[in-house]
Amino acid sequence: MELGRCRFFRARPGRRGRRAALRHSRYVVIHEVTAPEDDYSATHAEVDELLTTLSGAESGKHVALPLDDAALWVFSRHAESPRWVFAGPRGSAAEFALDKPLQIAAAFAAGMNVPPTSIAYAPNDVLTRAKELPLVLRPARAITSSANRLHRGRSWICGTEQELATAVEEWAGSDPILVQPYIVGSGEGVFGLATSQGIRAWSAHRRVRMMNPHGSGASACQSQPVPEEIRGQVGSFVSQVKWRGLFMVECLRDRAGLLWFVEFNGRAWGSMALARRQNLEYPAWAAKMALAQDFVTLDPQATGIQCRSVARDILHLLFLVRGPQSAALADWPSFWKTAYAVVRDRDYVYNWRPNDQRVFWADVFYSLRGVYKT
Repeated sequence: MELGRCRFFRARPGRRGRRAALRHSRYVVIHEVTAPEDDYSATHAEVDELLTTLSGAESGKHVALPLDDAALWVFSRHAESPRWVFAGPRGSAAEFALDKPLQIAAAFAAGMNVPPTSIAYAPNDVLTRAKELPLVLRPARAITSSANRLHRGRSWICGTEQELATAVEEWAGSDPILVQPYIVGSGEGVFGLATSQGIRAWSAHRRVRMMNPHGSGASACQSQPVPEEIRGQVGSFVSQVKWRGLFMVECLRDRAGLLWFVEFNGRAWGSMALARRQNLEYPAWAAKMALAQDFVTLDPQATGIQCRSVARDILHLLFLVRGPQSAALADWPSFWKTAYAVVRDRDYVYNWRPNDQRVFWADVFYSLRGVYKT
């Protein structure tokens, strides 16, 4: 990885068969490996071979940085060598990054607002909370391994007893899930880099639009300050679990203004484009930390900057046309107001670089084609 002004992976493992937009970049070389969702033993073997090849072909030390939960799971199980290091959690820290009940317990201990949560292992564990509708059901683990494969669980929003019964039937106790009240509000994120000297490079954003109003990654987000109270709670959270490296704490602000803990992410996040517009080079700084190098943060950071994904905004409008799929979603966004905002706003755009435009257009095409195929 280069650690200059423009920071890109020089070599990036990619899932074989996946049409990643980065393969069209002038600055990135993609080395395909078996997807861990298909065969994680093969993934391990091929990543080992790739790292050995890279170490022999180039001088210096190499850094592996996970970009999603599956990559975190895979790389955290590789032994480091004299020629490469892992810029991510390992051991108990990696387990914490993937285990939502552990995160909820830590958030509660740090004084954060945590929705009443139960863990369901069997259908009756969910149905006993039917009187508390609306409810949201979501995986208790970010990634689950079984039969030599990794997989992500589904989430459901249930506004009626029939919707709950249907969700339970589809889930059928396949993996543990969290059962929580469905809270209407807007998503917010708190970001930083946890070091031995405390948290550096604080930042925050709020979601302006989600790709899917039912709950998904942001299609547009806006930077905002981090209140001192939140800094104290997040600082306590990070300190008690002895976290090191980049992190994101995802929250939800309800209509009364109360901020609720949702989850903790210990790897790169989807709105990194917004952070980089603020000169917050979290991935590069994480790589420097792994190499035991110093890094520089720019303070104060600009707030009020808005950044969006063109592909996700298009998909957002398509979801609005389809309409709500649950009775819990009574406050459905207006299609025409949203369409006007999408056309009117002059935001920064994900993946847009004048000297590397093919990545942007490929991302739009692959994103839309992927949804069309499903």
